[in-house]
Amino acid sequence: MANPIDTKTISKLAEILDKNQLTGLNYEDENCKISLTRDYGGNAVPAYMPVPAAATPAPAANPALAEELKEEIDYTNSPNAVKSPMVGVVYLSSNPNSAPYVKEGDTVVAGDTVCLIEAMKTFNPVKAHQGGRVVKVLVESGEPVEYGQPLVIIE
Repeated sequence: MANPIDTKTISKLAEILDKNQLTGLNYEDENCKISLTRDYGGNAVPAYMPVPAAATPAPAANPALAEELKEEIDYTNSPNAVKSPMVGVVYLSSNPNSAPYVKEGDTVVAGDTVCLIEAMKTFNPVKAHQGGRVVKVLVESGEPVEYGQPLVIIE
């Protein structure tokens, strides 16, 4: 039996999205997963996925490995992360036909442009805060990003 769409929850999440000027919001409980993203016209677009009642997270085969992977993925507090200075849409190159500003394995100097963020129809360059080797690009071109979100890891 399919779960009915929870319009009250979707409406409340859309209100939070608008009130806080977010570009995206995810919500999950035992019955559903809801993901809202704002399109460029300012409308909230819901994605609704019911979760089966018997669904439970699969246990990790190796808890130490699971913890290591979790730490590897969470770059939020990394001093090596180039973070988004604003909410917007990230672009890894100056146009779709150009090579990306940086890719994994590249060497950069502090001040090099690593990507662009479009906010309010203005393209803002994001610069490397330190020199080093790009070890991870955490975003894809055209993806919405939030303020403070890690974009690139430089070591």
